Amino acid sequence: MGKGFFQVPTAINEPILSYAPGTPERENVLKQYKAFYNGKMEVPLYVGSQEIKTGTTETMSPPHDHQHVVGHYHVADKKITQDAIDSCLASRAAWANLTWEQRAAIFLKAAELIAGPYRAKINAATMIAQSKTIHQAEIDAACEFIDFLRFNVEYMSQIYEEQPESAAGIWNRVEYRPLEGFVYAITPFNFTAIAGNLPASAAMMGNVVLWKPSDSQVFSAKIIMDVFKEAGLPDGVINMVMGDPVMITETVLSNANFSGLHFTGSTHVFKELWKQIGQNIHTYKTYPRIVGETGGKDFIIAHPTAKPEQVATAIVRGAFEFQGQKCSAASRVYLPKSTSDAILSLVKKDMESFNPPGSPEDMSNFITAVIHEASFDKLAHYIDQAKADENAEIYAGGGYDKSKGYFIEPTVILTKDPKYTTMYTELFGPVVTIYVYNDQDWGKTLKLVDETSEYALTGAVLSRDRYAIDEATKALQNCAGNFYINDKPTGAVVGQQPFGGARASGTNDKAGSAQNLLRWVSPRLIKETFVTPEDYRYPFLG
Repeated sequence: MGKGFFQVPTAINEPILSYAPGTPERENVLKQYKAFYNGKMEVPLYVGSQEIKTGTTETMSPPHDHQHVVGHYHVADKKITQDAIDSCLASRAAWANLTWEQRAAIFLKAAELIAGPYRAKINAATMIAQSKTIHQAEIDAACEFIDFLRFNVEYMSQIYEEQPESAAGIWNRVEYRPLEGFVYAITPFNFTAIAGNLPASAAMMGNVVLWKPSDSQVFSAKIIMDVFKEAGLPDGVINMVMGDPVMITETVLSNANFSGLHFTGSTHVFKELWKQIGQNIHTYKTYPRIVGETGGKDFIIAHPTAKPEQVATAIVRGAFEFQGQKCSAASRVYLPKSTSDAILSLVKKDMESFNPPGSPEDMSNFITAVIHEASFDKLAHYIDQAKADENAEIYAGGGYDKSKGYFIEPTVILTKDPKYTTMYTELFGPVVTIYVYNDQDWGKTLKLVDETSEYALTGAVLSRDRYAIDEATKALQNCAGNFYINDKPTGAVVGQQPFGGARASGTNDKAGSAQNLLRWVSPRLIKETFVTPEDYRYPFLG
């Protein structure tokens, strides 16, 4: 038992380093990048106290230099997957019973390790594995991950502090128990912070976790496990396995002790997982918690009063940072006819200032590679289709080349059809489609924005007319879980903008908030009566 009511350190957002020429952080990360690039990392499976090397491996290559091998990772079979589940369950009692401040200390230490000695490592690994520029790596792998760890500790303490009132002669109290079983965390390639946060947030609340990172992110996932281990996370609390996702998932979801899914990835996969869980519902000891953040077809709509320079910047940053591979990236835009030419010319001017897509090691590059060949081929297909279709045209960009890296040129498609395929299909790349509406159709266009996509993750309105902003905020209330006024629809900050969407974009459990952590506990109300009645008769009986 703890021996005090403890106040955790106040969470403050980690400052973003500049990496400007001549700064020590730039020198450090480039040195680490070269070491990783010229090395051969070997990533084992983490099961309990074991680092398992099966001999069955897959290679790891940078998307911007896909013929170059930077290492390999070992692949689990069904037995090892079952061993990982058993390791979770064997570790559960000790971890669940550890006083909460001891769990908090582990993750606070992890945050400090990332902020200090691991900063260059986790950023360089993210640059290599996911082809992020140093700025995108810094705001993700370093700052956002640090923020998740620090703020979640603060939210955890606030949750535990939340207690019911007590009437005379009784004491009501609530304890927030970990789930009775293990949590399955499935993480995406695009954010190292998400890859770390999904298992960590559940573990922080006393749960044990089986974590399956994306095959395309294993290189930086290894650094996450290194940090957790150095921070003192006990063996078996988070077990990391890679391999056939169908086999791993079937093994996990058929286990009676499965108690929760923490997922970020595609909408289709999430729906299939939900269906599998439903089909197995009679197997489980408890109803599993299902938390998912999935796809997006995120919008920008500009009012005729919006400043063209501001709209153009929102489009360029919102659509093309990290090659559009953010679930929040702007991928459909609605421009008023009166200012569309000015906005489009500014967008094209900005795009012409980009270097050709290249390696993130060259810090003059704004655009690098998309994650893998399947993504490249999908994007190239839609670009070619737009070139051929009569109701669409390539306004800027449109080139692609995968001979060295999976390089897609930032591309703007103009369409006269507001329901054109790339206005509603999630592409997940540096391709944005723009539809120009008549100024007098502002209200109709808001309805169009709401009805065009199945997704409801992020969206933005730009306007200098407060009545128009109010109208848009009301009309678009259900089609964006994160809604931005006079800004791009990306860049949610932990502790400031809790992130998540509804409709086909997920369960909207808001990562970076106490709302998400509450999904990983099962409250128990304890009522204690101090003077216990000894006669069943109530006064009304006379």
